[in-house]
Amino acid sequence: MRAYLTLVRRDVGTFFVSLTGYVIISCVLLLLGFSFYDLLYKLNASKVDAPLTELFYSTFYFWLILLLTAPVITMRTFAFEKLSGTYETLMTTPVSDLQVVLAKFTGALLFYILTWVPLLACIAVVRYFTREPTSFDPWTTGTTFLGIVLMGCLYMSLGCFASALTRSQIIAAIISFALGLGLFILGLRELVPAPPGNWAAKIFAYISLSAQMEDFARGFVDTRHVVFYLSSTALFLFLTLKVVESRRWK
Repeated sequence: MRAYLTLVRRDVGTFFVSLTGYVIISCVLLLLGFSFYDLLYKLNASKVDAPLTELFYSTFYFWLILLLTAPVITMRTFAFEKLSGTYETLMTTPVSDLQVVLAKFTGALLFYILTWVPLLACIAVVRYFTREPTSFDPWTTGTTFLGIVLMGCLYMSLGCFASALTRSQIIAAIISFALGLGLFILGLRELVPAPPGNWAAKIFAYISLSAQMEDFARGFVDTRHVVFYLSSTALFLFLTLKVVESRRWK
């Protein structure tokens, strides 16, 4: 456990000793600012009964943050280690491959969560000036962040898998972005012309990230969504582990 925590601190610290981490935080803050402006525009245009979390989820910037930041955060996890020549040194230390994979994943996930913290300030500012207690419901805000974290788990594990496949950070980011975008597009309801009761429609609805996030943003926690994210995360971490272990076969 001590070795695992040491690796997690090391990976989280790398984001703050290089320019990459600050660039990511700056870009997320910029996109959150655009989203905040969009929220204010909607609130001023007409009376809105939906919670702020649901309004924020429905903006283009929400998905842009997820699809763009995840590849950039995770592209360093394994590809940078291989490029800098520290990968073999890391893998020969007295830590297991599983500990390395989990530490890389945890470090990326913690930094991802950190980039979303300013969203709480945006919601709090709106509640303060609108004087509407219902605009900042603790349960709805909590479920929204639960959805954000679960999606982050999936995309961070996917990014770690992409980074483990190559030595190039750019290629790792491209692979991660392509897989993440493909997963998002597959769940779009507009791509499913079948009737609602059709088996294909049920499958696409089950993997629909937008539909799942809609439930979280409204305060509903469906165990099927939680199982989907946790099982998908475990799958990609398992694949990452197998890629890391494959160095022994070479």
